Amino acid sequence: MKLVSLTPFVMAGARPPGVPAALPSFAETNLRTYVRARDGRDGLWFLTLEVSSPVMLAARLIGAPYHLGHLTLSRAGDVVTYAGARGHGGRSYRVVVLPGEPVQPSPRDVWLTSRWRAFTRGCGVLWQTPVEHEPWPLRAARLDDLQETLTREAGLPPPAQEPLVHFSDGVHKVRFGVSRPVRPTARRQG
Repeated sequence: MKLVSLTPFVMAGARPPGVPAALPSFAETNLRTYVRARDGRDGLWFLTLEVSSPVMLAARLIGAPYHLGHLTLSRAGDVVTYAGARGHGGRSYRVVVLPGEPVQPSPRDVWLTSRWRAFTRGCGVLWQTPVEHEPWPLRAARLDDLQETLTREAGLPPPAQEPLVHFSDGVHKVRFGVSRPVRPTARRQG
């Protein structure tokens, strides 16, 4: 069974390679799955990256599926609403969560949130991009509403089970390393 995550957040303190200062905060939502490279290293494969910062569109050069849209985060009391849309009639989502108490991450939680590289394919090459950030502080959360077209438009079937939901108050000082082509592993002959 493949795991897919719909992860909306606000990127704060992100610093792409070669940029001396952090970018202003911006909203991003990614639809991602979890992969393992031939050398055994875990990573993320993005099915779509919805973003409110046009600067991030530069990563399309290495195949990162960034799409500019109108993304919002709002709070009303304890309820947090993430929403986004790409153009008129394009992909969209609305996620409403009620964050709960902090939780001690399970091994599965750590596995889902501790990815330190992303893989993309661009210009006929498989790329890996290292990502540095502190571990996500997780809280329990209840999903109050979910309306989205991202999974369907990515060609995915409807979920077979109830979603696993967490909330994080966030991490800061996210750093992206320089993207490099993935070298094919040598195969032994004989």
